[in-house]
Amino acid sequence: MQLQLALDLVTIPEAKDLVKEVAEYVDIVEIGTPVVINEGLRAVKEIKEAFPSMTVLADLKIMDAAGYEVMKASEAGADIITVLGAAEDITIKGAVEEAKKRGKKILVDMIGVKNLEERAKEVDAFGVDYICVHTGYDLQAVGKNSLEDLLTIKRVVKHAKTAIAGGIKLETLPEVVKAQPDLVIVGGGITGQADKKAVAAEMKKLITQGS
Repeated sequence: MQLQLALDLVTIPEAKDLVKEVAEYVDIVEIGTPVVINEGLRAVKEIKEAFPSMTVLADLKIMDAAGYEVMKASEAGADIITVLGAAEDITIKGAVEEAKKRGKKILVDMIGVKNLEERAKEVDAFGVDYICVHTGYDLQAVGKNSLEDLLTIKRVVKHAKTAIAGGIKLETLPEVVKAQPDLVIVGGGITGQADKKAVAAEMKKLITQGS
């Protein structure tokens, strides 16, 4: 089980400071969609250059033209690139094909997917590396989380690793760990805390113990 730090509401210098603070407890650093929108793929490039041994994920949430976008993210230094589960099959397959060519990985974000079980089964057959259940900010605001969705996809996914994202905090982490995802994605649960390092260390400990 790995821990991914999602950076969403930061500038590139802030992102570097944050990663420096918690790097020893984090397996993957995610350059979140808002950062990519604000800063472009330069954010991916600069974080990868500053932390060459870290695995960097570019959260592009690709919906179309996947081959091109995966190529550009790869060139910027991304190790993992995200594609939406709601995208066309040919788009997801195109992302996988380009990523394999470049030695990169694809994470499929199932945000907004209605027929979760069926779609997870289909996407799993395309050779993606991760399938992620994700409760977005808008649904978190009305008290939703992804735990049930994780259990749903774990029943049907045979090849890809499973991941969970959306509102995970230190107090809810034990329940998440019990469900045994391969990847736990945490944003504000670390970045919004006063002592980020201590929280990241505690989370890493729970994840390691639960693996």
